[in-house]
Formats: sequence, C-alpha cells, structure tokens
Amino acid sequence: MIVIAQLSDVHLDGGTRAAERTRAVLEYLDALPYDLDAVLMSGDIADHGTEAEYEEARKALATRHPAVVCPGNHDERVAFRRVLLGQEEPSAEPVDQVLRGEGFVLAVCDSSVPGKHEGYLEDSTLAWLDGILTGTPHEVPVLVAFHHPPVPLHTPYVDGIRQFGEERLAALAERHPHLLAFLCGHAHTAAATTFAGRPLLVAPGVVSTLRLPWETQTDPGHHVHLDEPPAVAFHVIGDDGRLTTHYRVVVDRP
Repeated sequence: MIVIAQLSDVHLDGGTRAAERTRAVLEYLDALPYDLDAVLMSGDIADHGTEAEYEEARKALATRHPAVVCPGNHDERVAFRRVLLGQEEPSAEPVDQVLRGEGFVLAVCDSSVPGKHEGYLEDSTLAWLDGILTGTPHEVPVLVAFHHPPVPLHTPYVDGIRQFGEERLAALAERHPHLLAFLCGHAHTAAATTFAGRPLLVAPGVVSTLRLPWETQTDPGHHVHLDEPPAVAFHVIGDDGRLTTHYRVVVDRP
C-alpha cells in the first residue's frame, strides 16, 4: 500500500493565523504512526511571493516524510526556487519536479502563469511530463499534480481562474494509460471529479475553505469560510493498483 498526503493553499504571509494552521497540519502528519510515501504541497505556499514568506515556509513545511512542493498563482518562481529549492541562480522557468517512490511516480507540474491568477501548462512543461510518462514503465502508476484544476468545479470564483488550455493535457494523457490520476489544489475545498478519463482529486485548503454557491445565495459576496478547520487528503494506491482518497479535517491541539 502506498499512501501520499496532500495539503494545499497554506498562504503563509508572516501572520499568526496561516502559520498556526500550517503548524497544526504538519504536526499532525509528522505524528502519524506511519511513514508516508510522500507529502505533496500543491501550491499557494506564500501569499505574496516574497523571499521572507518562503523563509517562513521553508521552516514551517519541514517534515520527516519525503515531500515535494509546487507553486500556485500566489507564488513567485524565482524566490520559490531560491529559498525553497536552494538554487543559487534561479530561473523564471516553470518549476516542474518529479518524486520517484517505491512503486509510484509523482510528476508535479507548474501551472502558474506569472502575473496572472489563472493557470496554464506551458509547452515545455507538457514536453517534460511526456518524457516522465514515456520513461516510466507501464506497470508503475504515475500521479500528475499541479495547482489549478483543469475543469470547472461549479464554483464561479475558482472556475474563472482555473487551468486553461486543458485539451493539450487531455491529449497527452490519452497516450499514457499508466497515468493513474490528477491531483490539484487552488479551490480551497475538497472535491472529486474526472478529467481525461481519470480521477481529478482536489485538496482542501489549509488557510481557508471556499463556500459553495448553494451555501451563499443570501450572502454571495462572502465566499470564504475562515472558521472551518484545515484539512488534508490521503491518496492510497492499493496492492491491486486501485486509487482511494480520504479527506481528513485537522483539529489543532496546542
């Protein structure tokens, strides 16, 4: 059994609220009586993309489990690379990364678009992903992750800034049957749907939770819950190759 935890949208900003919620989640994961195969942190790590926020994130997101962090629309590639990835001469190119575990591959694509809130996978990222999938034996499942969901989630605020150009990713997926599922964040709400014939699993937010449209008809201007607790997803690949996802609310215990 392979277990991958996913957290998303911590939005660290130097303040106590985001920091305390992030601490609660990381302490929960590190206290588990189980060695996770990976922890995916799927974007919006910093709130303003500053080096100071990434310095905070570098400490706050430290974990005993293997981990990979990808950018979101609030992140800035150069500062992300310099502080979180320790690159001395960071570039502004997409931050695409791969984590190869025992019996699985996690390919993490940068869907951020500098200066914009919507997402898009650059041609270089799709070529990189195609290479990862081509080079992975077909008996090894590959999970593909990014920040922005590539389909509408029926949440108008998020749907307007989702990942676009998704037909290119769908065409790529058709060529690789061992692409098991897509993982993303950005929506600040746990969700499950499909894309390109695979599960598309959306992680809940750490810093806040999105109100759904049918929860806000009397107050449409307030689309964010600030009082809901943070949550994480656990993606489990069974010995039979079947993927199961659990969502877990994290209650802080100082």
